[in-house]
Amino acid sequence: MNIDLLIKDVQVYNVYMKQFIEGNVAVLDGRFLYVGARGEETFTAAETLDGRGRHMVPGLVDIHLHIESSMITPRTFSHGILKNGVTTVVSEPHEMANVFGLEGVQAMIDASQGCEADILYAIPSSVPATSLETTGGEIDVADIDKLMKQDRVICLGEIMDSYAVLNDPNGKTNRILQHFRDHYPHVVIEGHTPKRLVDLDLARFMFAGVDSDHTEQEVESMLDRMRSGCFVEIQEKAMRPDIMQVLIEQDVAELFCFVTDDVMADSFVADGHLNHLVRKAIKMGMSPERAIYAATYTSARRMQLHDRGAISPNKIADFVLLSDLNAFTIDAVYKRGTLVYDAARHTLQQQEPGQFPLHFYESVKLHKLTEADFIVNVEAADGIQMCRVMEVVNGTTNTNELHREVNVINRELQWEKSGCGLVATFERYGKNGQRGYGLITGNTIKRGAIATTYSHDNHNLLVVGHNAADMALAANTVIGTQGGFCVVVDGEVLKHVPLPVGGILSEVPFEQFGQDIKELRAAMESIGYEHYNPIMSISTHSLPVSPSLKLTDYGLIDVHAGQVVPLVV
Repeated sequence: MNIDLLIKDVQVYNVYMKQFIEGNVAVLDGRFLYVGARGEETFTAAETLDGRGRHMVPGLVDIHLHIESSMITPRTFSHGILKNGVTTVVSEPHEMANVFGLEGVQAMIDASQGCEADILYAIPSSVPATSLETTGGEIDVADIDKLMKQDRVICLGEIMDSYAVLNDPNGKTNRILQHFRDHYPHVVIEGHTPKRLVDLDLARFMFAGVDSDHTEQEVESMLDRMRSGCFVEIQEKAMRPDIMQVLIEQDVAELFCFVTDDVMADSFVADGHLNHLVRKAIKMGMSPERAIYAATYTSARRMQLHDRGAISPNKIADFVLLSDLNAFTIDAVYKRGTLVYDAARHTLQQQEPGQFPLHFYESVKLHKLTEADFIVNVEAADGIQMCRVMEVVNGTTNTNELHREVNVINRELQWEKSGCGLVATFERYGKNGQRGYGLITGNTIKRGAIATTYSHDNHNLLVVGHNAADMALAANTVIGTQGGFCVVVDGEVLKHVPLPVGGILSEVPFEQFGQDIKELRAAMESIGYEHYNPIMSISTHSLPVSPSLKLTDYGLIDVHAGQVVPLVV
């Protein structure tokens, strides 16, 4: 029998038995034809591989991520994930949707055409994430119906505003959920389910149709979810010893998978992608068989991708050959039976400019700022006033609310003498010119300034600093390149990373951009940022669904109360 590819004498991972079985694998027309003992006496192969000493696993499947979190284009992302054994992803482009609405989602889908990896999409369900921020675009029910006609769209992306689901029955989020229940009852709905949602609140959230969670976990809240049938997607920050112990020791393999969610480009280049989580799980005591299961089969099944996630007849022939199972060392990656990555050949990606419509490179509608733009006027009497302060905490992107005394002179807050930094955000879409101000402390910078248009999820201009001059220089550097990151100290630009596509993406090749982000991280740390992920930390200062005190162009947001609160208490 003629076939395209025969892999001989390889240790094949069988997801159904959760074990490796030595055998031969035949591939025909991009799909697995046969797995078993038969070999060259039965098959005449156009190509034959010797699999002795190697393990063969399905291509990894990552069902919850945001390409824009790596600040690279879909083509660059495809290049990066394939070398890490990831052959299928489900991306939710709510970052680009916040900048350009439906057009932004469509542009991301279009930019994925021709990628070697399968890049599938979730419809952004929470654009904007709340009513307390200004975005460049939004997604509503009519947009959802248009996107559901796309072949690459397979689910509704994470429902983020749990407060609205539970407390605003006639609001936009509940209208979207009701529309899905009525018109697309069998389509998967992804959830952003804060750990505070347990018991009745969790039940009500699930009753609305949201039956998964990818957020930070605690053991009891995670078990509460699993007992309720809520599928749990474990990202790296949830891979703590206590969580992993539960996943290893209890019979919950069908109830979770691994996902990356957000991966910075420098760690993407240095450490890998979903394969990094598999490797980490094995190091933490999970058997390779269980770790691989949670990065292939359960993830594919969750998204109803029944044609992949396993090495068995009629499944898509996406697979990875490993030279070391426990270290998860990748030798080669095959997509639909074709070699797409060979560890023995080092290939660099070439730059591909102009992947998006022209106006995507002209999205920052802001004039240059001056030091006067960082004067904070308050409705308060002169003298010492108690003010709200955002506390940055290492180990989490959540922030705390503190209260500190700050002097007011002629209704001007003397923030530069307060011992705190200033955080400011400026609406950048040319819609209303709104701006918000707050104070900041904790594991953030101690001098200089940082500015960025990569600020979840609204992506307005965010500036943090300790003096107005540095803040203005950082902001204007970013404005001048139509988006990006800039770190400044004492009037000197330490690092500038342009993000010209929508103010949030770069078209620089994978390895080079990873080096840029590594240098950006080092620059942030050099001026005092003490955080496991300073880039993600600062970019979520404006995320009003992430506890506890955040800042948008509307002002300071009490996330738990879901409302704007004044700077002066």
